[in-house]
Amino acid sequence: MANSTWTVLELLRWTQAHFTSKGIETARLDAECLLAHVRGTDRLRLYVDFDRPVDEAERARFRELVRRRATDRVPVAQLTGVREFWSLPLAINRDVLVPRPETETLVQVALELAPDPDAELRVLDVGTGSGAVALALARERPKARITATDLSPAALELARRNAEALSLCERIHFACGDLYEPVRGERFDLVVSNPPYVARGAALPPELAHEPELALFAGADGLDVLRLLVQDLDAMLEPGGAAAFELAPDQAGSVERALAAGGFVDVRTTRDLARRPRVVSARRPNPEAG
Repeated sequence: MANSTWTVLELLRWTQAHFTSKGIETARLDAECLLAHVRGTDRLRLYVDFDRPVDEAERARFRELVRRRATDRVPVAQLTGVREFWSLPLAINRDVLVPRPETETLVQVALELAPDPDAELRVLDVGTGSGAVALALARERPKARITATDLSPAALELARRNAEALSLCERIHFACGDLYEPVRGERFDLVVSNPPYVARGAALPPELAHEPELALFAGADGLDVLRLLVQDLDAMLEPGGAAAFELAPDQAGSVERALAAGGFVDVRTTRDLARRPRVVSARRPNPEAG
């Protein structure tokens, strides 16, 4: 960035090329998000102002963000402090995983399992992190009563702040503890979870070094937490209640078999937008339904 003056478009082009040279796949998007953040605007506005010069103070802030993204591989959401999920702006920090687009598949499946928007459901989100899934479901199912759990107090505090910012705090109860422990003795109509499912020793993008290990890793095959969730699921669901779990594509078959062996019905796998197996769902039988 040796030029004395830079326009918005010139900065975007230079940064895209720089990010690409560093192996960042989302080079253009990342450049746009960082420059929009520095300028206090949205990405669309960048193109309205594409020929406008960027002053030195903004360039200095932008340079530091570009350095941290390219050299340290800090995720964009941690640099800007915000990530959009299900069209909701969420505050993000290093205490939580950055919500991924594929996790929107989990929300989609959950809504299909509970299709009545006026139903007074009891919903449990296990390992809520930033609150992304719980907040999306609260927005889409306004009469649902949602409990969101997490082992990390810091993650729960951020999730609470996100709920407050979206005026959804009264609709969600946050509880600290491991998996189902905070809600033992309760039953729910819908259980959802995006649990840790990365295998220890797996080759990972460098960005994940900046995210909490507690929310990523689950034993040698990545299935340790999913096994526990399935093992105790029957005790958490009302008869006829449903569950949906996000997982790695190569784990879908194992989780399907575990659910079927546990007596669950309507076991199925849903693929994400990249056509990879991403969410396994099932329902607890309801004898009274015939």
